Amino acid sequence: MAQLVSELELPYLDTIGLERHDAIEAVKAARTQHWLARTDMGFSVTRLQDVTAILRDKRFHSALSFVQRQPELADSDWARNRRQSILTMEGESHARLRRLVAPAFTPASANRLRPTMRTVVGELFDRVAGTGECELVADVCEPYPIPVICELLGAPPGDWKLFSGWATDIFRIFNNNLAEDLPLIERASAELNEYVTEMIAQRRTDPREDLLSDLIAIEEEGDRLSTEEMTMLATAVLMAGTDTTRNQLACSVALFCEHPDQWALLAEQPELAPRAVEESMRYLGAVRGTARIASEDIVYRDVLFPAGTLVSTSLAGANRDPEAFEDPDLFDITRDRATAQMTFGAGIHHCMGAALARAELQEALPLLARRMPGLTRSGDVEWKPSNFGIWGPARLPLRFEPSVETVGA
Repeated sequence: MAQLVSELELPYLDTIGLERHDAIEAVKAARTQHWLARTDMGFSVTRLQDVTAILRDKRFHSALSFVQRQPELADSDWARNRRQSILTMEGESHARLRRLVAPAFTPASANRLRPTMRTVVGELFDRVAGTGECELVADVCEPYPIPVICELLGAPPGDWKLFSGWATDIFRIFNNNLAEDLPLIERASAELNEYVTEMIAQRRTDPREDLLSDLIAIEEEGDRLSTEEMTMLATAVLMAGTDTTRNQLACSVALFCEHPDQWALLAEQPELAPRAVEESMRYLGAVRGTARIASEDIVYRDVLFPAGTLVSTSLAGANRDPEAFEDPDLFDITRDRATAQMTFGAGIHHCMGAALARAELQEALPLLARRMPGLTRSGDVEWKPSNFGIWGPARLPLRFEPSVETVGA
């Protein structure tokens, strides 16, 4: 007979405010006591087997939708006019969209953007190469993904700054300051929707090699995407593909600063880039957890989770699970680990843009490793607050051997 989750004797887990090393140690301690832990908001799972099972169980719904239900948003124009996002949809409507758009998010689609990725990150680094120092977040990580996503969508380079501003303002929804930020969020959302709607109209008569043209061409047994659905998807790509890449690139370089031998090895052997990306995402992922809500009473491992129960899945904990990874606390980009890292999630909400993110990181990391020999920190890393959903360095001051090489060399 299943036991009610609230009646279990469980360890308490709270990683908010902890340094990243301390947070991992707290997860380890909880994991040794039980496969579940109690949190201030609900419960948490920290072992890879359970994290994967919860994320793949369609009865557990994404908790992202609850962000949009905040009281400050209830009567706003943004709430009245917003379209449901693929990031928060569930059930058949979500399955239909994922099925339709899957051909547009393949590794082959991402690979055609690799020349743009190399050019963008190379030109960004050119600006600081000769000085021998930079603040990587502001100089490289923050501006890097926007031109790539604009190229993906088919927007001209002259509009990159527009997209960057829209992304920055729309992301304010996660800043816990809606009373002040809501007008900016509403304006950015409306301007982005109008821009993308116009682009879709143009692509219907003048298709090109870009995501919007791919989405227009998609048809399965007579089912096609509407203009509203394509606009929503373009917004989701901008939102999901910007902050994740920015933060993961900064996390990865900060990690390599602690492992200079691995950095030098990547510079010498750029073919290690795919393993370097997977290992750095496993060891220090920008997305350290994601939450699910029980949509009904659910029994899992003889434990009853009543409808409405919040269950956090610790992706960081799963990525360091000793039952899944040999030597989980060893960072080694030469190791071909049999178990996949979990930072992209699992199940129906597995990161749709994983191929694009992998390609961006695979292009940026070896280029930076080659052009930043002797990499060290020139100051302390300033980490974002630990309660941020997408997390990483806010500032990463670096020093390296200056060079005169340029991206065109």
